[in-house]
Amino acid sequence: MSLENGQIAWPAAAVTLTPITPAAQSAPASFCSAAPMRVKGGYALMDALRLHGVKHIFGYPGGAILPIYDELHKAESRGWLKHILVRHEQGGTHAADAYARATGQVGVCFGTSGPGATNLVTGIATAQMDSVPMVVITGQVPRAAIGTDAFQETDIFGITLPIVKHSWVVRDPADIGRIVAEAFLIAASGRPGPVLIDVPKDVGAEEFTYVPVAPGTAIPAGFKLPPAPQPNAIAAALGLIGQARRPLLYVGGGAISSGAHPEVAQLAERFRLPVTTTLMGKGAFDEKHPLALGMLGMHGTAYANFAVTECDLLLAVGARFDDRVTGRLDGFAPRAQVIHIDIDAAEMGKTRLPDVPVVADVKAALSALLAASTGQGSEGRTEAWLERIDTWKRHYPLVVPAPEGDIAPQEVVVALQELAPNAFYTTDVGQHQMWAAQFLHNGPRRWISSAGLGTMGFGMPAAMGAHTAFPDEQVICVAGDASILMNIQELGTLSQYNLPVKVVVINNGWQGMVRQWQESFYEERYSASEMTGGMPNFPALAESFGVKGVAITDRATLHDQLREALNHPGPVFIDVKVRRNENCYPMVPPGASNAQMVGLPSHPELAIDTSRHCNACGSSTASAHLFCPSCGAKL
Repeated sequence: MSLENGQIAWPAAAVTLTPITPAAQSAPASFCSAAPMRVKGGYALMDALRLHGVKHIFGYPGGAILPIYDELHKAESRGWLKHILVRHEQGGTHAADAYARATGQVGVCFGTSGPGATNLVTGIATAQMDSVPMVVITGQVPRAAIGTDAFQETDIFGITLPIVKHSWVVRDPADIGRIVAEAFLIAASGRPGPVLIDVPKDVGAEEFTYVPVAPGTAIPAGFKLPPAPQPNAIAAALGLIGQARRPLLYVGGGAISSGAHPEVAQLAERFRLPVTTTLMGKGAFDEKHPLALGMLGMHGTAYANFAVTECDLLLAVGARFDDRVTGRLDGFAPRAQVIHIDIDAAEMGKTRLPDVPVVADVKAALSALLAASTGQGSEGRTEAWLERIDTWKRHYPLVVPAPEGDIAPQEVVVALQELAPNAFYTTDVGQHQMWAAQFLHNGPRRWISSAGLGTMGFGMPAAMGAHTAFPDEQVICVAGDASILMNIQELGTLSQYNLPVKVVVINNGWQGMVRQWQESFYEERYSASEMTGGMPNFPALAESFGVKGVAITDRATLHDQLREALNHPGPVFIDVKVRRNENCYPMVPPGASNAQMVGLPSHPELAIDTSRHCNACGSSTASAHLFCPSCGAKL
């Protein structure tokens, strides 16, 4: 977006296959110039959402938000938008979150006051941790009752302050148009994130003279657009890229948010840069490309983790150096100079001090790099490095266990990749999430998973949101038997709206990742992690909601049953019984560096040097010093 004549000029939606009117659309001139009219606050809210291109809202009603739902009913009858009734407010937040991730637009959800509002908190935190644009609208007790401990009163404004970009309590219905315009601007601009609007019940019911506010015309005090990439920073970054012999392109979710996947591919191919992605960055680079290393970090590929340990230049793009990626921080890229490109200045030096910080939108920064490097290339500098990486790839591939005994969970994910390579995939959190991240390879915005907060129960409501946005696309949720129970009630939503989502549960009878940690680090004391007692018959439970249920227990029928279920026209719940004690490898143990993975075959001839080397004098140190203890040079 850009600032023109004091107004925000919104870009066209980055997602070309979306059938939805972009949330950043301009308001129709004829409507915005209409004469002021007397309306209720709830009407003004619906109209403001319509002006901002909202086509779907996920929510659950209650007493304090009923004036808004009354106007929502009328708005639906006018064809303005559609409401999806979830079975729990948390499900609504995850659906709105995934709607935003899949489309690049702002997701919207509703909840009432008190417990309705507090039920939204986990979903708001999930969106905040993963930088997802979302507008959350809550009902509140009437203005006169605020602060009196009225029935179903909670200070949701105060509760959510640490997990939103901004929030409002609407005290005057005349402010609704402006607040909604500010909310969408803040949620979608800069580093995206959730915002909250709390609407007292009497505000929604009060009549006032309404003047519509067009998108982008309400600029909050102090609002600034992201800075353009500075030419000196681009020149410095290009200088380091031109010298590197062992560079690595490390791509995070910021590349997805900015729609920078074409630029990532161009930069990688121009300079022959190997590319690794975070869990949030999956899809930003084609994982079938020869330069692709897959995901790095705790359960990343061995060759990605070896590469980050031996690289001499780390080009971090829209990534935040989180602990699940870096492992022991002083062992992360210990010999590398760092270029860090991110839209959020607060990320610069938060955990790793960059040699060249570039504070800018990722797409803009990469476009500037490409423009400045026209006619340049790798000139063969990286070929030996790529050959070394190819050796790691051959010796340390991701492994699917031998087909013997019970079905291996990896077999299920590989089968899904073969049968539905272009689907939208959502996941819950746990072992199944990591196997899915390792073996599923799809395009930008088609991988939707809770990364930063690690929210169990995210997958199925997220699939509802993705399918609502793209009703003609295949949407598959990969879940575990423990995590699916966190929001199992959303089977009712799938059934009511006949959303043909396919839910595939990798059922091992455990909280799988908890069990793996207890086995590895707690001397096999399996405390409260076994899930065999009191578990439902999942296919029968699904059928009770009106969703087709399928049970798979035999490897010989795995592909055929999956194919039949995926081709079913309605929603399907697929329960796949897998071997109970399979662990997810490779794994970087807590406190270890990325190169110190467990679960790998032994190849001593390919040993990795994990020390940190001084470029000035060549001495090494395993410490987190910023300066060389031998010569004093900056490390």
